[in-house]
Amino acid sequence: MKFGRRYIVGVTVGLVIAIGAYLIYSKQSDKQIVNEVKVVPSNGANAPSGMVLIPGGEFLMGSDSKQSRLNERPVHRVRVSGFWMDITHVTNDQFAKFVNETGYLTTAEQKPDWETIRVQLPPGTPKPPESALVAGAMVFTGSSEVVLLDDYSQWWAYVPGANWRHPTGPSSSIEGKGNHPVVQVSYEDVMAYAKWAGKRLPTEAEWEFAARGGLTQATYAWGDQLERNGKPQAKMWDLKESPFPVVSPGVTVGTSPVASFPQNGYGLFDMTGNAWQWVSDWYRQDYFAIQAKTHGNNLIDNPQGPNDSFDSADFSTPANAPKRVIRGGSFLCNENYCRSYRPSARRGTDPFSPMSHIGFRLVKDL
Repeated sequence: MKFGRRYIVGVTVGLVIAIGAYLIYSKQSDKQIVNEVKVVPSNGANAPSGMVLIPGGEFLMGSDSKQSRLNERPVHRVRVSGFWMDITHVTNDQFAKFVNETGYLTTAEQKPDWETIRVQLPPGTPKPPESALVAGAMVFTGSSEVVLLDDYSQWWAYVPGANWRHPTGPSSSIEGKGNHPVVQVSYEDVMAYAKWAGKRLPTEAEWEFAARGGLTQATYAWGDQLERNGKPQAKMWDLKESPFPVVSPGVTVGTSPVASFPQNGYGLFDMTGNAWQWVSDWYRQDYFAIQAKTHGNNLIDNPQGPNDSFDSADFSTPANAPKRVIRGGSFLCNENYCRSYRPSARRGTDPFSPMSHIGFRLVKDL
């Protein structure tokens, strides 16, 4: 059964960033990473305010670490050109401005289209009655007790009336959360926003280069240790508060305001954790392997991703069902499940499937 968008189932953040040398220190078991990069925020003329310069360069994309999954391997050499990038996720306030100016209606606010649903379902799945096709989106609902982590339908549900204004259902609201990442936006919604903003989605390579913040093959965007001085460096599930995915009174689940955690070497906040981020590439689970086989140890210049989708690891959808890449993990990730707050982690998602833990940020060419 497909787990996606189906019947079955702003105000720019004020940031003060010093221009100059920015040193990042990350202690590892056998060495210390010391990278010197220059944080250059936009001045409103060279790029819209709220963006920062990503200088471009060569890096090792993917990961061969013990934590990596097959779709992250092998490491391969990539070069990206410089670009500007939003310092934070696009926020609820920013998305609201877009909607107010354009009257745009998001995917989750519209009646589902059977043709976009059908391609994500097993061949021969009958069309449901029209009464079953109601506007809504996928919502993390959690569980009331500890469960095996092999069936995410135990903690996700399609909720009629869920959308970006009501992320977890009609009774929820973004009031007082204008500086949180906007979620419940599909890939199609993001493309509409990007056109309005005069920006674009980053490629998968651009996103990973930026997320690494100048560090070479570090496990996390800030180094090799999950915490610093006992403090988390990204918004993730707090296992000390509750085992995943158990939700009980007193347990806070959801996004944090953007820029709640330290920025990385390029001055970017929340590149991992908080909310997943759409990128432009089609998703193939074997794309990195294809790149390595095709190019060997040669440098790959500005890869734009594959021409189609392929995901045989997701048994709930046809292997060639269209999917786009999401990066960065979310507030649900933890050491017992997901671990996608690593900059090399990647996943494919139905482009018409908004979810309560997926947002985005944009880039602009130099």
